[in-house]
Amino acid sequence: MASVTVRYFAGARAAAGRAEETIAAGRSLDELVAELAERHGSRLVPVLAVSSFLIDGVTCHDRQQPLPAGSTIDVLPPFAGG
Repeated sequence: MASVTVRYFAGARAAAGRAEETIAAGRSLDELVAELAERHGSRLVPVLAVSSFLIDGVTCHDRQQPLPAGSTIDVLPPFAGG
């Protein structure tokens, strides 16, 4: 089965209860975010709403484009400090 790796950082890691997971490929970022919200529930939903997403290290601008199999999606909530 083709898959993508989702990596969680900072508050996203705490809300998801894990650092990373593998999800089946073939969906868009918006579809992936909906699945993650369903999987992890109310703790992760507000974090996903304010997070940025990188696909293989590049900011995602088209959330409807299918994610390539084998890619890594980073979930980056806003960070404090600066």
